[in-house]
This record gives sequence, structure tokens and C-alpha cells, in this order.
Amino acid sequence: MQSNWSQSAAETEGLTVEQAIANLQSPDLSLRYYAAWWLGKFRVNMPAAVEALIVALEDEADRTELGGYPLRRNAARALGKLGDTQAVPGLIRCLACEDYYVREAAAQSLGMLDAPAAILPLMELLTGGVEEAVPVPGRPHLTQPYDSVIEALGALQAKQAISLIQPFLEHPQAKVQYAATRAMYQLTQEDSYGQSLVKALEGNDLQLRRTALSDLGAIGYLPAREAIARCAVENSFKLLALKGLLEHQAKLHEAPTQDTIQVMTLMDSLL
Repeated sequence: MQSNWSQSAAETEGLTVEQAIANLQSPDLSLRYYAAWWLGKFRVNMPAAVEALIVALEDEADRTELGGYPLRRNAARALGKLGDTQAVPGLIRCLACEDYYVREAAAQSLGMLDAPAAILPLMELLTGGVEEAVPVPGRPHLTQPYDSVIEALGALQAKQAISLIQPFLEHPQAKVQYAATRAMYQLTQEDSYGQSLVKALEGNDLQLRRTALSDLGAIGYLPAREAIARCAVENSFKLLALKGLLEHQAKLHEAPTQDTIQVMTLMDSLL
């Protein structure tokens, strides 16, 4: 059940929870699309919402000229935010969808859920390795959402996937390299992978610096705290990464440590 605060905030956006759930069955496809996004944004973790979003993963009505499934994409993203493992079977089926962006959203959401059943289906998307991880002609993406798949496997502690992930450290796209580096750190705890992401904070591309910050926050790499604070990006991105470090430390220690106090001090300096 969502908090009173989030329900109140949600209803100020022009919908009630009940209306949003009902709109997922509306004949108006735009209302269905918006409702799926809305339920995820406000994390409406109610049984009726989860069930309606799972049904939306099989939607056939909302389809683009290029064959995409916009409603499925939004539903898959929302289900990851809601955190209900009932969605896992449906999200696993989405990994076989012909829509790249549905596969991407499903992989991301499975990485957010405690879904060991997703490990093998996710590994299957890495079949063919780096040689097949090439751009699709006429499309702005690779054959699979490799970065999202690899990040999900790292989050799920899929140690059996290490041999599949490691070659992607040499992928031509930096974003995929970073995803592989992030996952390898999560799966091996080898410091060299964390340090590689720290080095990436010095790169020339702003978007890639933001990506590296996100990766460091996701893995909770504490030695990166000062490099994060001085990275040449907006303070909002630095704060999110430092917040990730704090959350990771909170899982390890019941009381604040000297390290966590240092992270909080750095966060204060950025506000």
C-alpha cells in the first residue's frame, strides 16, 4: 500500500488512484499509456494496480508504425518501481518481445526486483557476445539492450554470468563498457573495477560522466566519494551518487561510521 503522502501527491496531478487503474482499461490508448506511467511515478503499490499493469504487459492495441509497444514499455518500467515480485513472470516474457525498448524496460525492472528466475533469460540475451552486440541498421540502438541486461545481472548477483559479461569490458560503446565494469565489481568486489569507474569521471563527455556517477552510486563504491564530489557535472547528479553510497553503507552498518559521516559532509557542501 502506498503512503498517504504519495497518494496525496499523486491526486494533485489530476487523477485519483482508482481513476488511473480504471484508465488502464480505457479504449483511449493515450489514457492507458499515461496511467501506466503515472502509477509507476507515484509508486502505487496496490494489488489492483499491479494486476492491471501485469495485464498491460501483454497489450496488443497500443502499437507504433515501427512495431513498438508503448504501453508495454510504460507498464514494464512501472512494475519495477512498484517492487512486487508477482510481475517477474510477465517481465521475463517481455525479454522475448520484438520491441527493443520493452526488452530494455523489462531488464531494468527485473534488476530492481529479487528475481533469480530472471538470471538465465537475461543471460540468453548476451548470447553471441560482443561480436553480435552491434547497431541495428536504421535504428539508434544495438541488437539488445546490453547495458540494461548486464546491469540487471550484476544487481541479481549472477556470478554464473561473469564469463559472459567480462568481454563487454572491451565493447566499442563506453556506456556498455561502464555497465560491464559496474557488474564485474558487484560480482567480484575487485577494486580495480571501481577504480575504472572513478577514472571515467574525468572523461570529456558530460553524459558519460553522469553515467559513471550513477554506476558508482549503484555499486556503493565508497572510495569514490571525493571524486564524485568534485566531478564536473551538476550537483544534483553528484548528490544522487553520494546518496547511493550512503544507502549501501546503511545496509552494512546499523550506526553511522566515520566514512558515512564524510559522505554526508560532502553532500552538505553541495547543497
